[in-house]
Amino acid sequence: MDYFKKILRFAKPYRKYGYLNIFFNVLYALFSALSFAALIPMLDVLFDKTKQVFEAPKYEDLGHLKDYLQEYINYRVTAYSGDDEMKGLVLVIGLVLILFLFKNLFNYLAMFFITFLRNGVLKDIRNRMYEKVVELPISYYSEKRKGDVIARITSDVLEIQHSFLSILELIVREPLTILFTILIMFGISFKLTLFVFIFIPIAGMIISKIGKSLKRQSDNVQREQGEFLSIIEETLGGLRVIKAFNSESRFYKTFSSSTQRFFNFSNSLLNRQNLASPTGEFLGILVIGVLLWFGGKMVLIDKTLDASSFIAYMGLAYNILTPAKAISKASYGVKKGNAAAERVLEILETENPISEIENPVVKTDFNQEIELKNISFKYEDEYILKNFDLTVPKGSTVALVGQSGSGKSTIANLVTRFYDVNEGDITIDGINVKNLSKKSLRGLMGLVTQDSILFNDTVKNNIGLGKENASEEEIMEAAKIANAHDFIMELPQGYETNIGDSGNKLSGGQKQRLSIARAVLKNPPIMILDEATSALDTESERLVQDALEKMMKNRTSIVIAHRLSTIQNANTIVVLNKGEIVEQGTHEQLLSKKGTYNKLVEMQSLG
Repeated sequence: MDYFKKILRFAKPYRKYGYLNIFFNVLYALFSALSFAALIPMLDVLFDKTKQVFEAPKYEDLGHLKDYLQEYINYRVTAYSGDDEMKGLVLVIGLVLILFLFKNLFNYLAMFFITFLRNGVLKDIRNRMYEKVVELPISYYSEKRKGDVIARITSDVLEIQHSFLSILELIVREPLTILFTILIMFGISFKLTLFVFIFIPIAGMIISKIGKSLKRQSDNVQREQGEFLSIIEETLGGLRVIKAFNSESRFYKTFSSSTQRFFNFSNSLLNRQNLASPTGEFLGILVIGVLLWFGGKMVLIDKTLDASSFIAYMGLAYNILTPAKAISKASYGVKKGNAAAERVLEILETENPISEIENPVVKTDFNQEIELKNISFKYEDEYILKNFDLTVPKGSTVALVGQSGSGKSTIANLVTRFYDVNEGDITIDGINVKNLSKKSLRGLMGLVTQDSILFNDTVKNNIGLGKENASEEEIMEAAKIANAHDFIMELPQGYETNIGDSGNKLSGGQKQRLSIARAVLKNPPIMILDEATSALDTESERLVQDALEKMMKNRTSIVIAHRLSTIQNANTIVVLNKGEIVEQGTHEQLLSKKGTYNKLVEMQSLG
């Protein structure tokens, strides 16, 4: 029930709908019981058992309520029908119809209001999950498969709606329906109702045994759904490579293995779940059968119960079966919902290690320097950076070079605070980045990566991501600085052209220039370029390099470079090897040392 309580917190904004649902459910439960009790006077008229009553009866106390109501209805039937029995029959049939009409009207109104609560909770959980997905650090997704996260935000949340939130409909209505029905049953025959209560616990025990393993089965189903969604996501992302290496059959095999497991888990879960309804119904009919025997004896032999009351009593007894079945089904729903809620809450309750202090510093300008003081960092067990020191003065360009795995991109991840250092401090103008608000820290920085991350949207909206509510003139100006304006104007709808998923309608150089335009539009004082030209051909590289140089003018830049030809004008070049600085200086100074940098330049020249 812990998960249920946690999910129920999301219902608070919609509690007025919950109260209205409860109100109409109470009325539904009451009229549900009364509609069956109203069968007694109708049957009395049919069986010609109606006593003619010419004076209105007097109400004595609650103990004689049943007799009073029966007398009162008989009085009304007598007054209305006189000697015409059909008139009396029409009256009691009308009474039954009105009661059933109100019962169904209140049922509709109860369902009407709970719909707003259920869908509102569904919306809010999804919104909170999306907010959390964006808020969690990049490191979280190196451990989680994207498809699994998608499964949690879609099917698991839907499962919560189907299982947990459907209980809200039953939590008042079904128990009250049973309660009111039992009260009327006690009113008709105390002895017979006591007999029913012997059988109900036995039926309940059998039903609860079936549902015990449902949570485990449901967990397997949901986990496997996340698995095959991950395979789909990876397939769509790497379709070009899959086709190039003729790996379609291999991926199909992986996917079909996952769907086969899903098939097996789903069959096991649904078959167990489907067992609930027939078992519940059979046990209910068993109770009805025993009642027919015991009640029939009371009518035919003991003469302690009249036939019309017994038939109405049987209707009431059957009226208990539907809510009892719904409650037993709901208990399975809770077990299934528990597995889904556990997976959803796992994300919602994950602590973000990249946290903000209370009242963080909001910094909107950059005046002196970025300083990395004696920092050490590891992703898992081995340190990527060890006792690393670096100062980037305002207005200078610092280039980081070295072989793959030397820690260049890690520095960009630490300065932007995508990760936190294990030891040491990173400061901007003397303020530790951990004391700055994440929004203002990243507001000071523009990032252009090796992979141009673009979205399935128009050129204008992709560039406009750099600045909210940017004007068309600002977007065009940024595109011109990035050498992108000319090729954009040649596109079918210019700036309004949709560039496809990940910008796949554009070439590598065009994508990169859009990324640069986005960074230019943001106009940050600090620019981080992570191997921004390494994936380009010579012609594209020239255009991109020119765009980068324009963008870096009068800015502080940290450039992570693979192609050394692009960083010859940097104020400082830092050569890294296994997370440590081995050389530092200008292009000419480092060449004259004939050390690691010189070797890297010679290797690229030969290449």
